[in-house]
Amino acid sequence: MRMSLFELVEQVGLDRLPSLLWPIALMFLAAYLIGSIPFAYIIVRAVAGEDITEHGTGNVGAMNVRRTTGSWMWFTIAMVADASKGFLPTLAAGTLPLMFIDPTLTAGGALWSTRAAPIVAASALGPQAVVLGAVVGHNYSIWLTLAKRRLLGGKGLATGGGALLAYDWRYFLLVLVVGLAVIALTRYMMAGQVAATLALPIYAIATRAPDLLFVICLGALVYLRHHRRFVGLLKGEEPRLYVEDRMGPRG
Repeated sequence: MRMSLFELVEQVGLDRLPSLLWPIALMFLAAYLIGSIPFAYIIVRAVAGEDITEHGTGNVGAMNVRRTTGSWMWFTIAMVADASKGFLPTLAAGTLPLMFIDPTLTAGGALWSTRAAPIVAASALGPQAVVLGAVVGHNYSIWLTLAKRRLLGGKGLATGGGALLAYDWRYFLLVLVVGLAVIALTRYMMAGQVAATLALPIYAIATRAPDLLFVICLGALVYLRHHRRFVGLLKGEEPRLYVEDRMGPRG
């Protein structure tokens, strides 16, 4: 079952909403903590003894692992690890709540009874909360922030992609095709990343998807982490296919 927050309010009423949001909030928090695990930072420390935030763009992500270690193998490992932070929690959020819903409650308004409603709400909105939580965690890692005493993280692409694959493979396929196509045409990785982000809400509007607010929030999260270099791209300061350490701008 998938619905928007507005549809949930319509189903149960605004007065009951606070009592239904606590499991969704817990799911968001759990996903945030998992998403905060800085695999790219850990890999570079273990492999090269370096601080990934001091190399390349300073981003704690798979491409900066490549820039720091010079290895496509470690890039791939970091990419898979970051994607799993989004994929596995979202997959769990989409399946586990359904195991606790009593199928006999689906008739009439019994589905939204006091006993069943929190589980049903978690099933409807939990996956969205988990996707957002994982991306926020990756972009603003609590573990790195505590360790380095400054706000650090990645840009949410691998984690967001993994989460979208578990949430709705059509969204994943959309961002993959759009992103790769724009990179191939422009030779700018930043252009492809931003185009893929913008494609999400456009697709949701075109298909009248019930999760429009969700994809807008997700796109905004990813764009915020790309904003500085996107402005650099518009100013002609972004290098093409930036894959080597110290080739281009930080941010």
